[in-house]
Amino acid sequence: MQEDSSVQNENTHDVPRHRARRRPGRRSTYFVVGAVALIGLGLGGVSVATADHGTPTPAAVDFDAQARAEAAARADRSVRESTAPVTPSATAASPSPSPSTASPTPTKKAATAKPTPKKTAKPKPSWVIPMKGAAITSCYGQRWGTLHAGIDFAMPAGTPIHAAAAGTVVKAGDVGDGYGNSVFIDHGNGYLTHYAHQSRIAVSVGEKVSAGEVIGYEGATGDATGPHLHFEVHKGAMWNQIDPAPFLRARGIDVAC
Repeated sequence: MQEDSSVQNENTHDVPRHRARRRPGRRSTYFVVGAVALIGLGLGGVSVATADHGTPTPAAVDFDAQARAEAAARADRSVRESTAPVTPSATAASPSPSPSTASPTPTKKAATAKPTPKKTAKPKPSWVIPMKGAAITSCYGQRWGTLHAGIDFAMPAGTPIHAAAAGTVVKAGDVGDGYGNSVFIDHGNGYLTHYAHQSRIAVSVGEKVSAGEVIGYEGATGDATGPHLHFEVHKGAMWNQIDPAPFLRARGIDVAC
């Protein structure tokens, strides 16, 4: 009986010792499980602020939701800025370069401009044809048994007649012998020119004229079958007529005679 009692006592003493060892093991397990749960909450995006004495504990913040909200705000702001109309005040605010610093842009015209050559007046010819463009109806030579001592230029009545060269008028009027109204010009080089059958004379005796100046108008006065200019060249003295064609050709005027 003592043996049983001692055995029983041993068993009785063993039971509390085994329970005392198991209780600390359960508390460790609870602590580990709680720590794992806290770590899981931190990895899931939930942060718990620690409370100090006298400071209220802030509520949990969802950082993912805040980041999404900021991204949406940035996207909305960029869209509004890109579609916002440009006002004149915004463009006027940009400073323009000062005249002292702005580099001048050469214009295309200035880059390609060439110096304009000065116009020089062409020297007037010493001799001109008395009626330019007129038809020649008769040349110097024999005609109807007599000497035709000049060249006939025909154009409509009233066509201006021009001095063949510069000189001084020595006769102006009807000189007779069938020439009608005539003008004689002394050119001062031993030659005179004669313009006959004029309808109207535009110069007077003693007047100085230049080459090409109008001295009268074509007509049919004197012995003439129609309006024309009878033109003669006198060499050395009046009434010493020569062939006008070679004389004019020598001075650059070609006539079809």
